[in-house]
Amino acid sequence: MPVNLIHIPYNSIISKVMMAAFQSKAIEILLVEDDLGNIRLTEEAFKEGNVRHNLRTVTDGVMAINYLNKTEGYDDAPKPDLILLDLNLPKKDGKEVLSFIKEDSNLKSIPVIILSSSNSETDIKKVYDLHANCYITKPIDFDSFIDVVKIIERFWLSTAMLPK
Repeated sequence: MPVNLIHIPYNSIISKVMMAAFQSKAIEILLVEDDLGNIRLTEEAFKEGNVRHNLRTVTDGVMAINYLNKTEGYDDAPKPDLILLDLNLPKKDGKEVLSFIKEDSNLKSIPVIILSSSNSETDIKKVYDLHANCYITKPIDFDSFIDVVKIIERFWLSTAMLPK
């Protein structure tokens, strides 16, 4: 008797398993970005996604360090599971924030994705030397920016395993 096999795409299985694993806990995302337009675009893109998350935003490098240190009004700030970090920030730039994160034993395992308008080879090399997990050049147009955020969500929040 012939056997009928049903083909289920691998990505579909992985997505469902990963979604089930994260159903009980929302992913904490820290967005370090000073451009209000990019903040709004990022918020909208994550709202359209499938992963439960809390997106928290700080707008300069000093605020980011205070948030991560739980000081200066951030005493109850949750530890992020993922950090989206702009390079060109006021007060302390993204490289300084990245260096702080990767030198701190309690923070260094958090994946840090650099989202920058710079496509300078010097910037790219420097942030990888500082142990950034990923470097993405921000797209200029709305649809491409939304696509990039969805790709980040799909890979980092639905496929990759994050430290607990």
